[in-house]
Amino acid sequence: MSKDVQLTDEGLAQGLQTRHTRMIAIGGAIGVGLFLGSGAGIEVAGPSLVLAYALVGAFIFVVMRALGELLLYRPVSGSFADYAREFLGPACGFVTGWGYWITWGLIGMTEITAAGIFVKFWFPGFPQWITALIALVVLVLLNLAKVGVFGEAEFWFASIKIVAILGLIAGGLTVILFGLGPAGGSATFSNLFALDVPGTAGGFLPFGVLGFLLAIQIAVFSYQGSELVGMTAVETKDRERAIPKAINSVPLRIVLFYLGSLAVLMSVVPWPQFNSEDSPFVQALTQIGVPAAAGILNFVVLTSALSSCSAGALYSNARLLKRLADDGMAPRRFGALNANRVPAAGVLASGSFMLFGVVLNAVVPEQAFEYLLAICSLAALWTWGVILACHIAYRRKVKAGQRPASPYQLPAAGVLAPAGIVFLATVVVLMAFDESARIALFALPLWAALLATGYFLSRRFNPRHAEFEQKSARDEQYARRQLQRDAEVTTADPG
Repeated sequence: MSKDVQLTDEGLAQGLQTRHTRMIAIGGAIGVGLFLGSGAGIEVAGPSLVLAYALVGAFIFVVMRALGELLLYRPVSGSFADYAREFLGPACGFVTGWGYWITWGLIGMTEITAAGIFVKFWFPGFPQWITALIALVVLVLLNLAKVGVFGEAEFWFASIKIVAILGLIAGGLTVILFGLGPAGGSATFSNLFALDVPGTAGGFLPFGVLGFLLAIQIAVFSYQGSELVGMTAVETKDRERAIPKAINSVPLRIVLFYLGSLAVLMSVVPWPQFNSEDSPFVQALTQIGVPAAAGILNFVVLTSALSSCSAGALYSNARLLKRLADDGMAPRRFGALNANRVPAAGVLASGSFMLFGVVLNAVVPEQAFEYLLAICSLAALWTWGVILACHIAYRRKVKAGQRPASPYQLPAAGVLAPAGIVFLATVVVLMAFDESARIALFALPLWAALLATGYFLSRRFNPRHAEFEQKSARDEQYARRQLQRDAEVTTADPG
């Protein structure tokens, strides 16, 4: 480890650059859900899917601004669990920490499973479980290296996705404006408002308000992972500048990558031609006249899956496990750092957990993806809800003079944060009307009971549990020091 590398209070290396942080934020907000799941959204909502993505994207920005305010108040690794413990109580901190770790482990299993499926495009006879195992080993080794190496890999993973989407938008606009290629004769923006669509009411809302509402939950899960920028805060150089920049650019990314790409897709190819079985991106690229469109997109989606697994299931989970260990909620060994100032034991433990995904791919390769995806479907809503609840509690303490104000704040927080929670709760209700999403609701009570049991067992049998309960006292001491420091600065420079 170079002597000029700055370390955090927790001993982690601040090896992530601003460009790494921004690309991780982009990569987190652009996932397999956009490339593959948007087909199902078009099928149930038609062009109004664009409006659904816009609405969800607006609330995602509220969540990200709330998270940014917390991160600059007190940056920590494993931030969601630590803020939940500080502002919502030890029980919520435990449930959030372990629940998020298990959830991302399961999501990681879906990603390496997806990698096995995507590789079959080129090598149909290659065993799916071997691809999953190779992907897992490579990503574990990547996360054991210096954090800057991880940041560089995520930078290029995200770059591939961005180039693919920008290429589609540029190619699609060229076809629409100049009538070029096989789709040139029918490509037009008026496809978004076509009235003569059999079996529908036509127009921008062909399936009415109900279709639009059902599309909202599809859009929600496409944004899953947007919060991963929070896990990079501690290890980011010049975070007071980098984090706000990454978050403030979220609206532009949403408009360009989500709304822009979907609008172009449904303008180049009339939306009734899309279906949930095929990627609309493949169909649009084929209509534009791009050779080997399916192969190109398959490569893009493969890198997207690997990026998500690396950032969420390994990088994020290792830091979260370190935080749980430091707080007394996990064995001390998971808090240890290697020579690269990386929580190696946490990376290895998170990777080992995902070996269950390799086993599933060996035993039930056809059903593995569906099994895992059903279990993970509520993860995004829970995470975003916790962030907003923590933000509301933090603002109350700021108002009471018990916490210092953050230099980066959510505007109109008194209205937007509660509205965000109401919106997320509404999405949960909408899930009950979708047969494929209903499975997750059935699993929710079992999930809650498992984590609650873990907390009560920890209180009774974990000798370090008292350390976790006492963390709130240390939070109060930290807050008092910050308030005193701010008061001294104000006194020294009243202007």
